[in-house]
Amino acid sequence: MQYTAYVILAFLLGMTVLGAWHARRIRSAEDFALAGRGLGGWVLTGTLVATWIGTGSIFSNAEFTYEHGLVGFLLPISGAIGMLVLAWVAPRVREMPAASVPQILGLRFGRHAQVLGAIALLGAYLIIVSYQYRAGAAVAERMFPGVNLTMGEGEGARSLWPVAFALFVILYTALAGLVSVAITDVVNGVVMSLGILLGLGWMYLKWSPETTPIPTDFEPFEGGIGYVNILLPSFLLILGDANLMQRFLAAKSPATAKRAAMAAFVGLVILECAIIGLAFMGRMELGGGLENPGHVVIEMAFSLLPVGIGILLAATVIAIIVSTADSFLLACSTTAATDLGGGMTTPRKQRYLVVVLGLVALALSFTSDAFFDIAIYAYTLYGVTITPAMVCALLFPKTSAKAVVGGMAAGLGTAIVWKMLKVLPPEEAPILTGAWDNVDAVLPALLVNVAVLVFLHLTSRERMQESH
Repeated sequence: MQYTAYVILAFLLGMTVLGAWHARRIRSAEDFALAGRGLGGWVLTGTLVATWIGTGSIFSNAEFTYEHGLVGFLLPISGAIGMLVLAWVAPRVREMPAASVPQILGLRFGRHAQVLGAIALLGAYLIIVSYQYRAGAAVAERMFPGVNLTMGEGEGARSLWPVAFALFVILYTALAGLVSVAITDVVNGVVMSLGILLGLGWMYLKWSPETTPIPTDFEPFEGGIGYVNILLPSFLLILGDANLMQRFLAAKSPATAKRAAMAAFVGLVILECAIIGLAFMGRMELGGGLENPGHVVIEMAFSLLPVGIGILLAATVIAIIVSTADSFLLACSTTAATDLGGGMTTPRKQRYLVVVLGLVALALSFTSDAFFDIAIYAYTLYGVTITPAMVCALLFPKTSAKAVVGGMAAGLGTAIVWKMLKVLPPEEAPILTGAWDNVDAVLPALLVNVAVLVFLHLTSRERMQESH
């Protein structure tokens, strides 16, 4: 694997050159944020798949499978069902004169909904970008084991690899916006498919049940509420995901958006299940002693696979990280410009926003090393705030604006307070003891959002006036 680093660096350089090339086509803010609303079916399908198959899949889902076993194959259910729903609503999204999810909410329910949606999006998406930096750093540390890029000493030492990876992502995203991101996502999608499927195929062919039996020492997984805790956040995220909505808005036509979503559903199911299968095979071959279970796929690329497939799988991990990081960072800059800045401004100003927000995410990247928990909470913050409002905007546009805003605020507040209570000792948070001990923030926050939304809508002045 001595040539892996050179191949990966060449891959990243090629992506940067491609971004610089497409930067020449940027003439307006709409070109930067929405690729001039001209994405065709194949490009749109590739960028949808590459956007959703992110570090949540290659790190978080792999970590969960490594720890809990075959139950990990339930994880793709959320994304698969969500993408089918999106295929139904994608034409409606494309027909809306908007550039972002919060702007869609603003068109339907007013400025307060737009601002609250923007705040929730920025909070959740910057967290997601931050752990893309850590994921990229994990790959870099494995590729360059002899390079000591740390700051400080002892327990306070910090790796500076996230800084290097963040600078690349920021530069790449700022070059050409969605034009470059969408085109390179197609390349990334091909690399992902080859790396994951070839890696899984090789591992399966060389597996011998006699010498490597299926492990029985997986950590126990509590069903019931446990399924809700892991499946509901990603389902809520995909239904209202600003990255996917931004790509539907950039499609050539409503029909193109629908066809691409259906094709993305097929790709999503295949690749998500293949990643989980790969992690499961890695657990059997590596045993249960891996220091960081989230790195199981990286470890397989460097220690279990032939050189060619290992390099391809390492490139796959990089492609997934970069495509996720640039997509979420671009969504943040678009929202900051469109929903908080009063308009899409100019490409230059949007590039400045990419830099500023990218650095904010970099600061957040030094706060935690837990991939799965951080991913689930980021999905929760976004989903319980924005997804019910997006459902109303697309399917029930006559919902009271006051009800939507009240539900959004209640959902976001509940998610934050619940998370704060979960980190307190039981004696300081008695409400979360007993049956509530295993309930994550997603379910109570969603229920509170919907309950407040329905109550305020049924008692709203607008509805009463309509009934008379």
